[in-house]
Amino acid sequence: MQEERRLAVLRAIVEDYVATEEPVGSKSLVERHGLGVSPATVRNDMAALEDEGYITQPHTSAGRVPTDKGYRLFVDRLTTVKPMSAAEKRAIATILDGAVDLDDVVNRSVRLLAQLTRQVAVVQYPTLSRSTVRHVELIAVAPTRLLVVLILSTGRVEQRVVEVTDELTEEQLVELRAIVNRAATGEIIADAATAVRALAPADDETATSAVVEALVEAMSDHRSDERIAVGGAANLARYGDSFDSAVRPLLEALEEHVILLKLLGEATTGDMLTVRIGHEGPYQELSSTSVVATGYGPGDEGFARLGIVGPTRMDYPGSMASVRAVARYVSRLLDEA
Repeated sequence: MQEERRLAVLRAIVEDYVATEEPVGSKSLVERHGLGVSPATVRNDMAALEDEGYITQPHTSAGRVPTDKGYRLFVDRLTTVKPMSAAEKRAIATILDGAVDLDDVVNRSVRLLAQLTRQVAVVQYPTLSRSTVRHVELIAVAPTRLLVVLILSTGRVEQRVVEVTDELTEEQLVELRAIVNRAATGEIIADAATAVRALAPADDETATSAVVEALVEAMSDHRSDERIAVGGAANLARYGDSFDSAVRPLLEALEEHVILLKLLGEATTGDMLTVRIGHEGPYQELSSTSVVATGYGPGDEGFARLGIVGPTRMDYPGSMASVRAVARYVSRLLDEA
């Protein structure tokens, strides 16, 4: 009973501090939250929470503010992630449904996350190594020139132009397309590359060899595996001086994609949200920030991560709901692509 009451006091302190940015006193807690106990009891509970390291007093005679440990307990004891409102769901559908390709999906997602959470949003492009081949298309663009199009399960599309020595008939092109798709379609990218490579000997100079070489090169091109999109940096301005010590290192981190990818962590799917608060993160200079992230991708496997980065004084329930909802919607879009 006492533990639940103290948790309620902590929850009220977190909610008020996030909303007002002001240290929270016992009198305001009793007035705003109807805790059903006297101010003296609330003061005792706050003293116990302070002794246990969940809240702290920034100045003498001031109220209390949550610590990283307090935020962690608050997040861990959330019984459910805050549901999205009907308006928020409509906004997600309206913005994402019009996407025309993977780049558009990623860019719309990062803008949407930044708008919903009012934090810095980060979306990682799907990684090549986790993809499977959905289809290979061969298109004759000139008598001896082919466009090779590799379409992956993540929505990623790789294109290569291939020069061949002899002009292909329509029947030969159809047959070559069928051979390549039988070998590659449905396979994990590494297995697909091996299967395609076996279609032509190393010294072969036919159109098959040229197409195989282009496909293997496309399947091995990991240059964009660390591509990310970032949006909402301007949201940091609303925190003013209270977040000044963390704004500069965070702005610098936004320029380093490797750092942002490490902040997001490893890809997961489903309802698995990662919330890293303050000093729990991998970089000491970003110890005033928190990260809410999850994986996205078609099916049951996470191909990449998306999430938000902001001050520890953030709306965790709302941010967690937004990150999860956008990830689910993007996953469904890629599954239907």
